[in-house]
Amino acid sequence: MATGIGARPAPALREYVDSYVGFDLRGLPTGVHCGPPSRALTAVISLSDPFEVASGVDDGSPVTRFGSVAGGLMCRSVAIHHDGRQQGVQLSLTPLGARAIYGMPAAELAHTLVPLEDLLGTLGVELADRLRDASTWAARFTVLDQLLLRTLGRGAGSDRVRRMHPEVAEAWRRLVAARGWVQIGAVAAESGWSRRHLTERFRGEMGLTPKTLARVLRFEHAHDLATARDPLPWADVATTSGYADQAHLVRDWSEFTGRTPTAWRHSEVLLGTRQSPADRP
Repeated sequence: MATGIGARPAPALREYVDSYVGFDLRGLPTGVHCGPPSRALTAVISLSDPFEVASGVDDGSPVTRFGSVAGGLMCRSVAIHHDGRQQGVQLSLTPLGARAIYGMPAAELAHTLVPLEDLLGTLGVELADRLRDASTWAARFTVLDQLLLRTLGRGAGSDRVRRMHPEVAEAWRRLVAARGWVQIGAVAAESGWSRRHLTERFRGEMGLTPKTLARVLRFEHAHDLATARDPLPWADVATTSGYADQAHLVRDWSEFTGRTPTAWRHSEVLLGTRQSPADRP
């Protein structure tokens, strides 16, 4: 059985945190879950045994144990090993959230996995302890709101919450809104910058170039379609998410997950996520 429950963060956090998801896996065969690349900086706190995580899938990457782990924007899936049972909470941060919650640009975490307490200090330890002590998902989501709001308050008026360059923020917005279906040259022209300058400034803030992010966003759209309750055939997934053809989808999917789409679908544990009663409008 694999279940998930989602909630939105408190309104004051939504510029920095996209979502919360609580998950509970039990009674499944031992396996490896692919944590796919996406637009989010993901942090996960275990509510049971530590996670065993590798920075690549089926590529011999070393496995590290984390009670809670945070990562930046990625170009490939991380491998989360499980013995058939796993329970935890995942939060998805925006790039601005990296500055506001962690006190650093997203680029400093790109392609890396670190213990969450290394970024949040004692507050990270308190967060994990309180989440494990809570007995319901609603209570856990409330704990996340309380402690993340405290983190924002701690940084108020300092450089922790300073804005990223407006041209970079607008390029991010355009890419996300178009799910990667946008010409980078056109985005640069609208900013008044050269494509090269935009690429350098964007990578300095995000850790990925605009072109790479566009590929991640296209893959993310395809992944969302493939994990729907009634998934489309792969050829339709490719067309709908902006790939030239199914072969193009297979190449990107294999690069980002370490598996072909068909092999991924046969091996992956998919969560049926529903909204929490603690969700806010």
